[in-house]
Amino acid sequence: MTDTTRILATHAGCLPRSEELGQMVQARADGRPYDSAALAERLRREVAEVVRQQAACGLDGVCDGELGKTNFTTYVRERLAGFEMRPYKAEMSPAPLNIAAREIRRFPGYFASDRGWVSIPVRAQAICAAPLRYVGHAAVATDIANFRAALASVSVAEPFMSANTPGTIEHWLHNDHYPSAEAFLYAIAEAMREEYKAIVDAGFLLQIDDPDLPDGWQMYPEMSIEQYRKYAELRIEALNHALRDIPREKVRLHVCWGSFHGPHQSDIPLGDIIDLIFKVRASSYSIEASNPCHEHEWQIFENVKPPERAVLIPGVVGHCTDFIEHPDLVAERLIRYADLVGRDKVMAGTDCGLGHRVGHAEIAWAKLATLAEGARRATERLWGRGRT
Repeated sequence: MTDTTRILATHAGCLPRSEELGQMVQARADGRPYDSAALAERLRREVAEVVRQQAACGLDGVCDGELGKTNFTTYVRERLAGFEMRPYKAEMSPAPLNIAAREIRRFPGYFASDRGWVSIPVRAQAICAAPLRYVGHAAVATDIANFRAALASVSVAEPFMSANTPGTIEHWLHNDHYPSAEAFLYAIAEAMREEYKAIVDAGFLLQIDDPDLPDGWQMYPEMSIEQYRKYAELRIEALNHALRDIPREKVRLHVCWGSFHGPHQSDIPLGDIIDLIFKVRASSYSIEASNPCHEHEWQIFENVKPPERAVLIPGVVGHCTDFIEHPDLVAERLIRYADLVGRDKVMAGTDCGLGHRVGHAEIAWAKLATLAEGARRATERLWGRGRT
């Protein structure tokens, strides 16, 4: 969304939820007993509250906080059919992917220590063993209904809902049915297209979350940049296939480098993939821009510009620290981008979802409040000095 009078503020999606709700959502995903009526009631109540809090922070772009989803990626297991869970064996091929694979080679001591980021041990592997189909109609309808009800009590500029990309889903869903990686990706795309359309048909902006695009580089340590770009292009083609006929202005792309707390020294540089990011059929592009590994990459926009009429959403508030950014720093970061791509083509965003990546819900909400205040201060400076 563009605004010719001010800098709007949005965020990446995931927001804090209660421990009780988290346990109930996880029990449902695991197939363990849970009280469905109690879950439905708590979810409605917490979505209403999380929407109210976003509006109170001064955000223009608000969502349901992804409260009904297990996590960023595996919620899709509840929405697709055609796969089965098999006990994991070390000799299984291909082996499970790791978004810190390159880092582990460089810093083995760190990742072996108590301070190192450690992935959850794999006990079962999701295997695609039959044609994939979407079965999440009731789940996405519930998400939409809860969000719509919550929005009735607030006034915001851009309500959005998030969904996963074919390339990211591919990371955890191994193919034992389709004849090729391409056929597999396009099958995921066709299935998830139903969720994408449901969100847009409900009148919301569709945020496509694609950590795969940057963090897939970490998962394949043997790949060269050239090889990785070819890998990524196929996944972008599959995503665009899923987005066909969905109006471009109804789509936002969010990318990140996995967002785990760790070195990130092996992240692929933004400059090596920015042209690929801009190939996705979207009207706005949300990128990491405030953490110590990627803040400097604002410089690439001296020579690279977003597609015509598209908006850039730099993450000017981050999840890598519990320090709360000063609103003047947020404003400075926004002005830096506005001076390069135009003040009408910038929104304020976050590096990634803050929900479980900062130390406490209070920190997440304070960061979002300072994000909105920083956008207000950037607006005062940008519009106060005349047309840029």
